[in-house]
Amino acid sequence: MSLGVIFLSELVGTTLLLLFGVGVVANVVLAKTKGNSSGWVVITFGWGLAVFVGVLAAYKSGGHLNPAVTVGFAASGMEEFVPGIPVNIASIATYISAQLLGGILGGTLAWITYKNHLDEEPDPALKLACFGTSPQIRNYLWNTITEAIATFTLIFVILAAGKFTGNNGNPVVNLGWLGAFGVAMLIVAIGMSLGGPTGYAINPARDLGPRIAHFLVPIKGKGSSDWAYSWVPIVGPMIGGTVAGLAAGVLLP
Repeated sequence: MSLGVIFLSELVGTTLLLLFGVGVVANVVLAKTKGNSSGWVVITFGWGLAVFVGVLAAYKSGGHLNPAVTVGFAASGMEEFVPGIPVNIASIATYISAQLLGGILGGTLAWITYKNHLDEEPDPALKLACFGTSPQIRNYLWNTITEAIATFTLIFVILAAGKFTGNNGNPVVNLGWLGAFGVAMLIVAIGMSLGGPTGYAINPARDLGPRIAHFLVPIKGKGSSDWAYSWVPIVGPMIGGTVAGLAAGVLLP
């Protein structure tokens, strides 16, 4: 296994994750779509299934799809992300760069899919909502804490559910078919329970990648990409993922 294979695996998986994820939000919030106004439950299940699809597609890299997952796994004490790929600066950079690029590509493909609806939507806030998260009550400190808590639950539970079967005590998280479905249901649970305040990015690539796509693509009347908020869904998840990894290294077998 090479870092090139890891890069392509994460790129494909994250692209699919964001195509499906941005797509389900667009289907719910934009006017004249078949799914218009179908609600929060559809969005949470859509995001859960988007993760399921992405993880399966990225099986060779372990299906991280999220810089907070990559950093959390590293912080937990893993020696290898997948067999043959040691945890080091080069592998971490490979995962995160592929995830960010996949976020941009997935957001762009979703824009192509919903271009007519995005152009006809009169509310710039709804256009942006398809691509990036935003808080219901803007308070940068508490929004960051909310994202950190939600991401902690994601990473810690993934690590707790994994099968630690590596050589020489090295933990390897099993994200095969059943593992991917479990993560999908975890995403749904986080969305329903903790997603209300901020829209639960819980993934820097999920928010930053599509936000960059929103900034770059020609959407009629799109308005601001809200860069003032963009750091929150980066910093909060990275804090939550790191703390979850450190806690897992101490508390989990």
